[in-house]
Amino acid sequence: MPGLAPHRHSGPVFGYVLESNIFFELEGEEPRVIVAGEAFWEPGGDVVHYQVSHPDPEARSRFVAVCICAPDVDMVTMLEPEEIIARDYLRHPSARQHQG
Repeated sequence: MPGLAPHRHSGPVFGYVLESNIFFELEGEEPRVIVAGEAFWEPGGDVVHYQVSHPDPEARSRFVAVCICAPDVDMVTMLEPEEIIARDYLRHPSARQHQG
């Protein structure tokens, strides 16, 4: 799966990896690999989801996610390059080796 650009959700997101694994990075947290059978969540709101991708671009991964949206707010807001730069100090220090 190609990586998803930095974004935020208007409300919380709950997910579960069905097949293989995903590389996952939330603002302020160390990037990690989530494997099949494990769950993940995002608080939504102002927290940025920097990366979700497959560590092996030749393999397939599948996950299901449920997004609880705030009323009258888009489910996903993509970040502009200026905001990504301005918030860089909020990323976990280890994220710099995985920046996407």
